Amino acid sequence: MAIVALSYMQINGLEIGIIVLLTIGLIIWLIARNRKDKKAFEKDQLENDIQSPDPEKKV
Repeated sequence: MAIVALSYMQINGLEIGIIVLLTIGLIIWLIARNRKDKKAFEKDQLENDIQSPDPEKKV
């Protein structure tokens, strides 16, 4: 249904460009945020393991 509607609408190239740029920006922002959160999680896990080592592990 949306494809039929698009064929009747006049699409502006500028609007499509803005939408594409915003979408790419959102994806980049989400990836950067996820990496930062992952690094913080790994750091917390490492600190937790150092403070309270697993008693079942043999060194």
